[in-house]
Parts: sequence; C-alpha cells; structure tokens
Amino acid sequence: MATALRDNLTSAYLDAAHRMAPRKSRRRIVAYVESYDDVAFWRTLLSEFENDERYFQVMLPSSNSLAKGKKMVLMNTLNTEELGTSLIACVDSDYDFLLQGATNVSRKINRNPYIFQTYGYAIENFHCFAESLHEVCVQATLNDRHLIDFPAFMERYSQIAYPLFLWNVWFYRRHDTYTFPMYDFNACVRLQDVSLRHPYRCLEEMNKVVQAKLSELQTRFPQDIEHVDSLGEELRHLGLTPETTYLYIQGHHIMDAVVMKLLTPVCTQLRREREQEIKRLAEHDEQFRNELTGYENSQVNVSVMLKKNSSYKNLYLYEWVKEDIRKFLEEGQKNRR
Repeated sequence: MATALRDNLTSAYLDAAHRMAPRKSRRRIVAYVESYDDVAFWRTLLSEFENDERYFQVMLPSSNSLAKGKKMVLMNTLNTEELGTSLIACVDSDYDFLLQGATNVSRKINRNPYIFQTYGYAIENFHCFAESLHEVCVQATLNDRHLIDFPAFMERYSQIAYPLFLWNVWFYRRHDTYTFPMYDFNACVRLQDVSLRHPYRCLEEMNKVVQAKLSELQTRFPQDIEHVDSLGEELRHLGLTPETTYLYIQGHHIMDAVVMKLLTPVCTQLRREREQEIKRLAEHDEQFRNELTGYENSQVNVSVMLKKNSSYKNLYLYEWVKEDIRKFLEEGQKNRR
C-alpha cells in the first residue's frame, strides 16, 4: 500500500518540482519499463527526443524491490490520475493492441495517452526484424556472405502461421484462453532443425502441422469461420498482414524457436568458411594459429548479438511508437504555454 501511495505521488511531485525549477533547467520525464532488457530499447528510442529542454530517465517500476513486469508497471500507473507529462509508462503490447479493448487492460493501454506500447508483441520482435538479421550474422561472425534471404524466409513463415494466428487471437478476444491457448499455437509454429541446403523444408513441415490444426478448428467451430475471416480484415488496419505475422507472435517464441533456429546454422557455416579461408591463406602453422586466435577473439555469440540488435529503426512499428512520443511531447508543450 505504501508503494502504491508513493508511486501515485511520483508524477505530482515531479510536476511540482518542474514548476518551481528555473525555466532554463532541463525537464526530467521518468519512463517506467518492464525489465532490464526493456531499458536499452526504450532508452534508444526516447533519446531521439532529448534536447536542451528535456531528458528521459528510464526506470524499473519499483525503486524499493526487485518486482518487475508489465503488471507492476501498470499497477504503478493505471490507478493514478497523476500519470502525465513527467511520468510515462512504456510496455510490451503482448496481445493488448490486437485485442482492441476486449479486456480491461487492453482498453486502458490503448486509450491512455501516457502509456506507450510496442504495437508488435514485444521488443524481441523488433530485435528479430527480418531486414536486420543479415547484419546480426555479420556482426557475430565477421563474414558478410549471404546464405539465406532472411526477409523472404520470415515472410513465408508469417504466411503459413497467419490463418492459425487469427484463430488464436479470435479466442483471446472472446476471453477464451483455454480452447486454443498461446502455448498450443506456439507449438504449431515452431521450427525444427533448419538445413542450409534446403532451408524451406522446415517450413513445409510446419505447414503440415498448421493445416492439420486449422482443419481441426474449422471442423469443431464452423460457426466461427466467418468471424475469424472478418477479424483478419480488421487487423489489417493494425498492421497485421500475412507477411508481417511474426511481428505479432509472442516475442520469446519468435526469438528462441524461430529466428535462433535459423541464425545458429547460418553463423556456424559462416564461421567455418572464415576459418577455412584463414587455413588456406596462412603461410605457416604459427601464422594460422595467430590469425585463428585473433578471429575467434573477435567473434560474438549470435544470441547476444541478436538481443543487442538495434537495426530496426525503419520498421513501421518503431515509427508508430516514435509518432506517439512526438504527439505526447507536442501536446505537453502546448499545455505549458
């Protein structure tokens, strides 16, 4: 209770402090985020809006405990009318954006001008932006050779997952998290081992699983088929298309069960090629050992590189979030005049 009271007073205190401060001092805007991983993402985005008049301080939702997560952020913000120009919340959308007010939390997040969301499922989806995956491999292996067309692969993955994903969202919109829960959907759209010789073979296998599940759902719920099709048309206005589905699927699933399954064999092959090149060009054993050691010391684990990937700034979802921040700051400036 004391924690809630403290957090309810945070924004009021900050606003009062700003009114008393000299006009030329920089205004601090506190941004609550869900976890350690979210700090870097939101810091990168919000720093684009810092200037001589304002700066952002990205913080975890509790200053006196290790409690984290979306629930903690919202508990410290949704229940106070003080959330405003000196205090904002920055959260993963999960399904709340696609639910469009079907739940109380979804209504609050989508309607509150001081709560900013990723629109895609989570920041992991940004890190897995298909257009940036080749760069991740280059940074991890220091080898710039293209082995797989990542955008084409993720587009095909999305097209296969799309019709089943609509059914998953449909049940969640109806407050039914039991008939076809997220973990069942994820099990249908995970990748098995990826072969670099036949990279699309794993997608063919996934498609068989997806089609079987689709047939089951359509047989069990024929009355819902038309509604699911209509939902697809509605969600197109939220950026969800057959080609972009992977951006809205659970972020950890996309990162761990799809993208890493793809990047691991690619990076293994790229490293092997570089090592073979060193062996071929080395004039003697000592030069080979020295060069190989230098190369090995320069490599970065691909999973680490993926989590640090920030080459998503031309992703449309990122532009949407930036536009929300821009409007928030412009509105705040008007109110202070």
